[in-house]
Amino acid sequence: MSSWQQRGDYLVEVSQRYLKGHKTFDLCRSHLVKASQISKGTVYNHFPNEADLIVAMAIDDLNHCLAQAKLDEQAYADPLNMFLFHQCRRLHDALVNQRFVIERVMPNEDILSHASEVYQQAYQQRYDEYFAWFHHVIDKIGKIVGFNRAELVTHYLRGAIINTDDAGKDGLDPNLYYQYCYAITQLLGHSDKRLPKLTVFKDWLSKMPQQQSAA
Repeated sequence: MSSWQQRGDYLVEVSQRYLKGHKTFDLCRSHLVKASQISKGTVYNHFPNEADLIVAMAIDDLNHCLAQAKLDEQAYADPLNMFLFHQCRRLHDALVNQRFVIERVMPNEDILSHASEVYQQAYQQRYDEYFAWFHHVIDKIGKIVGFNRAELVTHYLRGAIINTDDAGKDGLDPNLYYQYCYAITQLLGHSDKRLPKLTVFKDWLSKMPQQQSAA
C-alpha cells in the first residue's frame, strides 16, 4: 500500500473518530486538518472538495460491510441467519460503538455528483459489489414474488438504523435485535421461517466486543 493510500486511510479513520456519536455530518476539511495534525495542503489534496470527504466515509463503511460479509459467509450456513446477524452487527456497531450512521447522508445523488471522479467511481464500485452480495443472499433465502423484497428491506434497514440511533436505544438489549430481525424476516416474505430464539441473541451479544475502535 502506498504512503498516499495509507495517509488517506488514516484521514478517514480520524474522521470516524471525530464523528463518533454525532447525529449529523458536521465534519469539514478544516476540522480534519486540526484533528489529524496533517497539513491543510495534504488534507485538501486527498479531498479536493467537501463532498469527497463524505463519499470517502461512505466507501469506508461499504468496505467494512464487504469484509464482514465474507466473515459471515464462513460463520453461518443458513442464509437467513447470515443475513439477519450481518444486519444486527451493523446496528450493534452504530449503537454500542457510536459509529456515525452514514445512512444519514448516503446514498445521495447530489452529494455523489459533487464528488471528484475518483471518489465517485470507488463508491459506485463498492456499492455495486455490496449490493450484489445483498441480493445474492436474499435470492438464497428464497425470493417471494409480488414485491421487490430487496428494495423493501433496504429502505427499512436505512430508516431503522437512523431511527434507532436517534432514539438512543440500548445496543445491549437482545429484544431490540429480536424485533429487528422479526421485521426484516416479515419484509423478506418469510414469516413462516423460525427466527433465532431470544436466548440466541443473548448469547450473540455476550460474545460481541462491547466497544471497538471507530476505524
